[in-house]
Amino acid sequence: MDKLLFKGAVFSPIHAIEYSAGGVVSKQILKNEAGNLTLFSFDKGQGLSVHTAPFDATVQILEGEAEITIGGTPFLLHQGDAIIMPANVPHALLATEKFKMLLTMIKG
Repeated sequence: MDKLLFKGAVFSPIHAIEYSAGGVVSKQILKNEAGNLTLFSFDKGQGLSVHTAPFDATVQILEGEAEITIGGTPFLLHQGDAIIMPANVPHALLATEKFKMLLTMIKG
């Protein structure tokens, strides 16, 4: 079953999620059998520890700056940057300053 938070409506991803002091916020905006789109906000110093995902995933930085480590290699991303995290490759995220991102995961 499809879950569409903003179905048939214009929305601004950067304004659709707020920061939480000292925390991480996520908001799923689309989910179906083909994949999902999820907005995240990270306060400075917050992150996600090393993990893997069974599918390729794309991260788009909407605001701020983040260090994303993929397979042991760190990448510094800024507003407007994007990176693809390959399936089954360990990756982690760290907010070098507070940032917002859109995660796109397509199953297949």
